[in-house]
Amino acid sequence: MKKMMPWIVTALLAITLIAVVVVVLIRLGDQDKNDNTHTAAAAVEKKMTADEIVEVSSELPQIKTNLADPDRIIMVSFSFRLSDKTAKEDFDKIQSITVKPIIIQALADTKAEELNTAKGMKQFNEKLTGLINEALPEPNLKSTSISDIVIAPM
Repeated sequence: MKKMMPWIVTALLAITLIAVVVVVLIRLGDQDKNDNTHTAAAAVEKKMTADEIVEVSSELPQIKTNLADPDRIIMVSFSFRLSDKTAKEDFDKIQSITVKPIIIQALADTKAEELNTAKGMKQFNEKLTGLINEALPEPNLKSTSISDIVIAPM
């Protein structure tokens, strides 16, 4: 029995190791499938025609306000993409009374340096999309983009 004990322990460890490797490989395969599904969904969304994009897009013309820097002012315009045409119509109804104040408050907390790079603008747009979706009756806002921006000293 004493001579068989090391062999039994080695066999059990080998079986356990094989089981762990199989579980890890299965989980990695599931993650790849999920990533491909998200990529496919994004590809389907990108294939919208120009008319379809216009139907679900809304614009907010120039907003002039101060930034967090006391000596900087910003003039900025935004474009918004919503989930469908009815969401766009609802969004347009409350744009000046709900969306514009949210944007002004977000800009008041933003420094000019944060908006000087493409990465900073992207982060601001993502933050703004989240804030606006929280305020909407139904979160139908897909994306926010800065369509025009001028930052100037006062």
